[in-house]
Amino acid sequence: MASSANILSVRDRESFNAGGLLLLALATVAAGWFFIDGLDALLLAWQTPEYSHGPLIPVLSALMFLRELKQHPPRPGEVPNRWPGVAVIVLAFVFGALGKLAQVDDIVAYATIIWVAGIVLVTMGWSRGWLFWPSVLHLVYMLPLPATLYYKISIFLQMVSSEIGVSLLKLVSVPVFLEGNIIDLGVMRLHVAEACSGLRYLFPIMSFSYIFAVLYQGPRWHKAVLLLAAVPITVFMNSVRIAVAGIIANYYGIEWLEGFTHFFEGWVIFIICIVLLFGLARLMLMFHPGNPSLADALDLDTSGLAAQAGRIRLIRPSAALAMAAILGLAALGLWQMAPQDRGQIVARSSFGLFPTQLGDWQQRGPEERLTPEIAKALAADDYRQATMLRDAGTPPVGLFMAFYNDQSKGGVHSPEICLPSSGWEIAKLERVDIAPRLGLDSKFMLNRAIIQKGESRMMVYYWFQQGERRVAWDVAAKFFLLADGIRSGQTDGGIVRLTTPMGADESEESAEARLLDMTREVIAPLPRFMPVE
Repeated sequence: MASSANILSVRDRESFNAGGLLLLALATVAAGWFFIDGLDALLLAWQTPEYSHGPLIPVLSALMFLRELKQHPPRPGEVPNRWPGVAVIVLAFVFGALGKLAQVDDIVAYATIIWVAGIVLVTMGWSRGWLFWPSVLHLVYMLPLPATLYYKISIFLQMVSSEIGVSLLKLVSVPVFLEGNIIDLGVMRLHVAEACSGLRYLFPIMSFSYIFAVLYQGPRWHKAVLLLAAVPITVFMNSVRIAVAGIIANYYGIEWLEGFTHFFEGWVIFIICIVLLFGLARLMLMFHPGNPSLADALDLDTSGLAAQAGRIRLIRPSAALAMAAILGLAALGLWQMAPQDRGQIVARSSFGLFPTQLGDWQQRGPEERLTPEIAKALAADDYRQATMLRDAGTPPVGLFMAFYNDQSKGGVHSPEICLPSSGWEIAKLERVDIAPRLGLDSKFMLNRAIIQKGESRMMVYYWFQQGERRVAWDVAAKFFLLADGIRSGQTDGGIVRLTTPMGADESEESAEARLLDMTREVIAPLPRFMPVE
């Protein structure tokens, strides 16, 4: 009888385990289908050089998870405190639904990581599940940064890297001049984006430094230094790369530079950065009590990971796990019932029909076209660039407008990013309301900037147009884009930029008067070309 009871008990446990695996599989498939837009966005991002490391991140996170799992052997009995994980899963589906409504797939991808955190808490319970946050948090390194944040960080790091590289060249007496995004070596000119292609390895290096800090067995401040060291190490190495390229071009000729560039655009920079990271860790250990070796300070034991992966068979069914599956199926069902025709392309006139005569201002010559490279980076559905003249004695005003049917896939690039990369320094930037000066009742917020390049100065007006809303701050423009997408599905919009050169002794008031006059003339026909929904 005892033998039969034992056999029955084993069979019961196996049945329960099979039920747990079935619920987990159902919850995972349902969530994966709901978050499919975010997963598609990840696959697209992983095809770019900056995020080509993305497919490795889930693998490394899984290895980190299994490594930590070895420290927590299976425990008998029911798993307590599963329901906080259900709350996290609810948050993930809400966040993902907002991203799907706003048509911003990156948000859906971010929500996927929240769901992963929730399912870990459901299967392991709060008291044990939260201990695995390092491996779950590491998943953020597979995600693309929001476009606005990416461009701001990228331009800033490119300029820092170029400044350091040019300074290193000057130290070794190589003639060089940096103007905006152009590095002039005399024998050739490099664009900053080309010279800084080594920065594309910043994100994988940051991922490696994160893992390095997690595995490092030392003081917390050591871990913090190792975690934060990825950025300065990468920027410095890229600066060295720029300096070496300049030396080669100056002393050996341009033909030698091409081979060097291809060689160092590969994983050479990545490997050198990793070596420097190990060197930094070893240096800090020299001041650690006992002076342990780097091998002792890093927990690199990978034995038994396969056995830990097999523990998935021990997951037992529970009300919380069943609820995770139900939530996934419910989210899928509700989304299928939601209207799928939200956000129609608005009817508008092409910028090709925009008036060439605006009050006293007349367009000079034909419409100007951007170079293919700039037009590709702009990625606008329609744009117009023209120079407007009033009379022979008045400086011209440059008019630029761009429109996007859908800004959720990237959208407008702020002049705060584009102007510095074009060689212009922003000497002054403020957000102002010009409505009183135009005699308008509602606010008219825009950016007013003074930019300079050498002895040349210009005043700039620009604003983001989203329906009837005029927005000055690019971050606020992204927020309103999300809000409009969630509310109505509309994600169209554009930008208007006016520029005028300033004489050597000309006052700001004089230059601004021209921009105010042009703004007054532009906003009258503008709704035909940037519709007010």
